[in-house]
Amino acid sequence: MKIKLFAVVGLLLFSMNAFSQDPNFYIFLCFGQSNMEGHAKFEPQDTTEDSRFQVLEAVNCPKLGRKMGDWYTAVPPLCRCNTGLTPADYFGRTLVANLPKNIKVGVINVAVGGCKIELFEKDHYKAYIKTAPDWMINMINQYDGNPYGRLVEMAKSAQKSGVIKGILLHQGESNTGDKEWPDKVKGIYDNLINDLNLNPKSVPLLAGELVSKGEGGACASMNAIIDKLPETIPNSYVISSEGCPGISDHLHFTAEGYRILGKRYGEKMLSILSYNLDDK
Repeated sequence: MKIKLFAVVGLLLFSMNAFSQDPNFYIFLCFGQSNMEGHAKFEPQDTTEDSRFQVLEAVNCPKLGRKMGDWYTAVPPLCRCNTGLTPADYFGRTLVANLPKNIKVGVINVAVGGCKIELFEKDHYKAYIKTAPDWMINMINQYDGNPYGRLVEMAKSAQKSGVIKGILLHQGESNTGDKEWPDKVKGIYDNLINDLNLNPKSVPLLAGELVSKGEGGACASMNAIIDKLPETIPNSYVISSEGCPGISDHLHFTAEGYRILGKRYGEKMLSILSYNLDDK
């Protein structure tokens, strides 16, 4: 009798969890370094609200009235409490503007300015942190010393609400010239797939190029390596940065550059999801 009772309770709990997950809530994981973090100051045009676009806060931001692990309407900053405009902003805005009205979009953004891709490697991040400068340690510590772990923790929480549909990456400036970068990214992608029990055939990785040569990008040579990513991860796509304005440091985009790049991420994701930009 007890066995039957446990079986019934287990079935009920499973049904409740399945019911609470909304298949029309599309969730995307975002990670990388400063350009994913958001370097440019956001402007009034970037703060209009659409409740269909949500962000899962990955750190506590009491001054913003946000608590880690809770969902909020996605207005910048989407990464940490004092970060700027990120490609994730206009990625989400592009999706909700073109997807059917019954579909919501959520993002989780865990990024650390200046970091190498090694910071997100489960087997190497501790060794990498030992070499990191103090100013970076302060950012890493906001994720309890493990940004990858925080991303997975938040993603697992998000899976109770919706379905993970893709992963966005913008990183490479600190790995410029590293020909092993695509393999390192594949390792992180594979870990996310395994740790979150995802199907790699249905969860693409979208990786953005760095500030282009035409815009004077100091690390533009890395784009040739980034462009090889689909040879390593079959379900991956490279987002062009051509024509996305950069600022005077030749590393970061202007606010308009982030808008253009984010829209390109969004348009690519729409095509992967088989939605035409005219479908509403």
